[in-house]
Amino acid sequence: MAAQTRENFNAGVGFVLLATLGWSLSGLFVRLVPGLNGWQINCWRGYWLAAALLCYLVYTYGEKLPDLVRSIPRVAFWSSALCFATGTTFYVTSLTFTNVATVSVIGAMSPLVTGLLSRWITGESPNLLTWIAATVAMFGAAYIGWSGFRSGDLTGIILSFGVPFTFALQTVLLRRYRHLDMMPAICCGGFVAFLAAGLLPLLGSLFGLGPANASGFVVNGREMLILALMGPIQLAIPLIFYAKGAKSVAAVSLALLSMADAILNPLWPLLFLGEAVEWPEIIGGSIILGAVLLSILGGHVTGYARRLSTR
Repeated sequence: MAAQTRENFNAGVGFVLLATLGWSLSGLFVRLVPGLNGWQINCWRGYWLAAALLCYLVYTYGEKLPDLVRSIPRVAFWSSALCFATGTTFYVTSLTFTNVATVSVIGAMSPLVTGLLSRWITGESPNLLTWIAATVAMFGAAYIGWSGFRSGDLTGIILSFGVPFTFALQTVLLRRYRHLDMMPAICCGGFVAFLAAGLLPLLGSLFGLGPANASGFVVNGREMLILALMGPIQLAIPLIFYAKGAKSVAAVSLALLSMADAILNPLWPLLFLGEAVEWPEIIGGSIILGAVLLSILGGHVTGYARRLSTR
């Protein structure tokens, strides 16, 4: 039983790291559509995410899918859907105002927020190593984020602070209902993001709060192709992996492992588009990497302690 638990934890870590690898492509995709604003990106990314997840759910569950949807408590279903819709809006919109590194590292607050929420929602109490890892991640994030604050990208920074809170709540919900597949709720959240991001700019223009005839639905063919790839590759498939990881990895460790995004996200624009990476991002990213490794170690230490206590 102990060996099986350890194998489940290792597999869970692998799934979360694969999810993080996919999520880290967000900055690259956003940079490939420079003519689009946050509303347009969120609109169609949400649509293609939801379409991909719907195909996955139909293929996986077939005619049992309605039963799965009904098995998810309504509060959990709509909380998860709205968390996803608002979180993805904060994230992508902030990327259109500030650099990838700043957005990524502000998200490093999520392990601490997750730790506070998990005690009440999942009943999990993070161990000392996990709290140390979360604190280390915060130091790494602060080191990188300082250059972003100095750059004056205030709008992007403010929007970025919505990311760790929505992500943390999404994480503890996945962990709390790990015996269920929460993908239907996230699929619904994708459609909510699609409609909200498409219609809100139009409503704003009617009340004089934006350009005339503005709409998140309007993109050209090339941009649609990129967003059609972004939805499944950067979001849908990673979310499936993340949900699988949530079945065997504690909530705070889930959030900590995902902080590898802060290291990888600035890397892809550097490699493919030549977007510069500054020394604070390299040093801070190394600190965050240390926190991620410490989190993995914490999971193994916890498992070892449990095995000793059962002897």
